[in-house]
Amino acid sequence: MYEIVFHQTDGSSQAVQLERPLPIMQAAIRNGIPGIVGECGGQAMCATCHVYVREEYLRSLPEKSEDEKEMLEATAAEFDERRSRLGCQIVVGEDLERIEVDVPETQL
Repeated sequence: MYEIVFHQTDGSSQAVQLERPLPIMQAAIRNGIPGIVGECGGQAMCATCHVYVREEYLRSLPEKSEDEKEMLEATAAEFDERRSRLGCQIVVGEDLERIEVDVPETQL
């Protein structure tokens, strides 16, 4: 089992259990996580799945692609050079069994 914990700006959190690898954005949409829109369906073209990765998980992530970097410049919420990522570009599974992310106050 894999796990993603989504932390909301109101202090609440929701843990999602995954049986197979899945991008953060898809897991959020399938589980009705508030604040994750995913308008482009995971193509790194809209930045509506922007999340802030918690510090302790940053070293476990692959580098940002050029497409991801470009989209992160267009986020509706404040961009954090270190922690901002697109949820569609991070797959939770074999190499990353657990992650915690903060959901921005807005995506649009």
